[in-house]
Amino acid sequence: MIIEPKMRGFICLTSHPKGCEQNVINQIEYVKSKGAINGPKRVLVIGASTGFGLASRITSAFGSNASTIGVFFEKPAQEGKPASPGWYNSVAFQDQAKKAGLYAKSINGDAFSTEVKQKTIDLIKADLGQVDLVIYSLASPVRTNPVTGVTHRSTLKPIGATFSNSTVDFHTGKVSTVSIEPANEEDIANTVAVMGGEDWSMWIDDMLKAGVLAEGATTVAYSYIGPALTEAVYRKGTIGRAKDDLEKTAFTITDKLKSVKGKAYVSVNKALVTQASSAIPVIPLYISLLYKVMKAKGIHEGCIEQIQRLYAQRLYAGKEVPTDEKGRIRIDDWEMRDDVQAEVAKLWGETTTENVFEISDLNGYKTDFLNLFGFSVGKVDYLADVNENITIEGLV
Repeated sequence: MIIEPKMRGFICLTSHPKGCEQNVINQIEYVKSKGAINGPKRVLVIGASTGFGLASRITSAFGSNASTIGVFFEKPAQEGKPASPGWYNSVAFQDQAKKAGLYAKSINGDAFSTEVKQKTIDLIKADLGQVDLVIYSLASPVRTNPVTGVTHRSTLKPIGATFSNSTVDFHTGKVSTVSIEPANEEDIANTVAVMGGEDWSMWIDDMLKAGVLAEGATTVAYSYIGPALTEAVYRKGTIGRAKDDLEKTAFTITDKLKSVKGKAYVSVNKALVTQASSAIPVIPLYISLLYKVMKAKGIHEGCIEQIQRLYAQRLYAGKEVPTDEKGRIRIDDWEMRDDVQAEVAKLWGETTTENVFEISDLNGYKTDFLNLFGFSVGKVDYLADVNENITIEGLV
């Protein structure tokens, strides 16, 4: 079939297997171009099919020659309907890993469930024995707690007062004011239950009990802070409460890992176009302005550049891992530079529907958004028939 992008709001309903494949290949080539990393050799990535999780799996495998197990929840193709982009990304990763002679297996299922945790542990025991790095990169809006059976849904809301600020429809370039009503206590609790540290801690508890964490094992979860411009809806909102919980959990996990001389970190990453961030009002406009400023300064990074730098210059640089006063790794350091934030704040006050394409990089944002689904990727013939119904080799 010939596959074209079909949009509904901030969601693309289709994805392109060849575009996703080329996207994965491009990321692999970037990691290889930066040279070998003296990094992990046996890696579990929880949330391995898109964004920072996919970049982590690629960097582990093609930067450190690591054996990798990826856990994700993706949809295969149905009659006349393409698979989810993470499915096609995983097909491509497995194919490239096989060509490179690298061990790679994947588990498709609900990472929050006890069953998937056990299946993953059984696979580690059978094939790798233990792992020395666990990346936790889940970005689901819904979680069913496997102990209580309660299903929690996260919300994107401010806390304490209605939030109003500028946002942009990245499809049309229309700049408008958005207002979001504040969260109640139930909203906050549900968001923390989905996006906080509880599930990360459950994974580590189960893995420690099973003896599948190697001596000196490291685990890393990803977070975001961002600027004053977005803090009301992000860092000081419901998501921020969840990220606070995630960051506190790193300390409790580190205590648990003392038995294997391990360590847990939270890495604070840069604002990037992801399926999750596209859904947050205000964030698309901020990212579009940020891209403009950082590209002009020659310091722009995508997911793969961020994670390669995290591995090469922070986690596996052969010295103590540098952290901030709250124990967090800061790979958002270039985004949060004073000169960058001052320019973004200035542009924010000047942005209108009439000039948004001129003073921001909204076109770059749109391209990155389409890339997530395998569209607008160079070297891909989008007029050619493609087989949408492809399987993931190495799926357990």
